[in-house]
Amino acid sequence: MLFHNRGLVIKSYDFSTTSNLYHLCLSIIMEVFVKEDSIVRKIWGNSDTVLFIFAGSAAEFALNKAVDWLYFTGKLPADPIGRLFSTVNYAKQIIFAKTVDAIQTIDHINYIHKAIESKRGYSIPDWAYRDVLFMLIHYSVASFELLERKLTEDEKEEVYDVFYRTGSRMGLQELPESYTEWLISRDEHLKNDLQKSKYSIDLFRQYKKSLGALRYRILLESQMLVVPDTVKQLLGFRRFSLLTPAVPVYKLTRRLKLDSFIKNILLPSAYKKEIKELDVVT
Repeated sequence: MLFHNRGLVIKSYDFSTTSNLYHLCLSIIMEVFVKEDSIVRKIWGNSDTVLFIFAGSAAEFALNKAVDWLYFTGKLPADPIGRLFSTVNYAKQIIFAKTVDAIQTIDHINYIHKAIESKRGYSIPDWAYRDVLFMLIHYSVASFELLERKLTEDEKEEVYDVFYRTGSRMGLQELPESYTEWLISRDEHLKNDLQKSKYSIDLFRQYKKSLGALRYRILLESQMLVVPDTVKQLLGFRRFSLLTPAVPVYKLTRRLKLDSFIKNILLPSAYKKEIKELDVVT
């Protein structure tokens, strides 16, 4: 018999022998959090899609009504690019790990947030956690579809399932049961949880300070390729990015193995090692 819990499969054994109990424990320990052939590993194992995921997230989260939490520790505004790679590492520790290790990482993330909440004296609202989870879902899909191909409905459900299980482990409430239901909740969050504030303006100022004028311009144009219309309107973005005609050309450079050269030119040299490590062989 098999018991399914949104992707985690546990076999039912006859525990008449310690050998069977041992094999059950071993199967649970060896179980991966995200299947090795999953589209999620393909999305998050490619530096191009990961960079677009965080370009889009950097734009949208700057508008979040709970963005003041990022200013409580001061770490993000002080080093936005460094924090990006730190967040990427946490995501990789979940997506490319065995289930027991992924759960440990999620619990550690929870511990960090609870410590911040304790210092500040009140809790981060549940909807703010959901917003971050929803961003990762949206930009995972949008970035892959921009650079690769349209995802099937089953693949979108697969993306949603991974982040649903992550959010469930974090104790988040009111998570939609499917990708289709999530689309409705996502629209509601975009309408209710975003606003342009002094924090939004300052974060973009820090992005520019960290990247320089030219790379900052490229960041903005990249964000326009993947952010929803609501985000574009609040940030005063154009509807279409100047990089749109360059996307097919960039896809060609990837086939010709020239994309690393281009990324080294466009991205800060101080993060060459981190950028190279974004590509995961799956």
